[in-house]
Amino acid sequence: MQRIMLKSKLHRVRVTRSELHYEGSCAIDENLLDAADIREYQQIDIYNVTNGERFTTYAIRAQRGSGVISVNGAAAHKADPGDILIIATYAMYSELDLQKFHPQLVYVDERNRIVAQRDSIPAQAA
Repeated sequence: MQRIMLKSKLHRVRVTRSELHYEGSCAIDENLLDAADIREYQQIDIYNVTNGERFTTYAIRAQRGSGVISVNGAAAHKADPGDILIIATYAMYSELDLQKFHPQLVYVDERNRIVAQRDSIPAQAA
């Protein structure tokens, strides 16, 4: 059996730009792409914490260390500068792969600088 699992996520990044008339995609600081093992042109799912929008696009590279998260093209209607996003990727894993599976979770500060990286989400208290 194959299962689709969360491969990586950028947690609570802030939109720095929203460019309607740019060819569609989401430009992401190259440091964040590397930390989350997201490749340029890879499909990404974006969950806008601020307004509840959810959409799929692809990642493109923004300047390393810039903190840029730019939502472009038609998706610019779904995110404004300052909005908080979760950017996720998924992959298909076999049962054998799952024995050593851990997602890459990247946490940032208000300027989209990496503050923590983990491979699991802490359990919530009841």
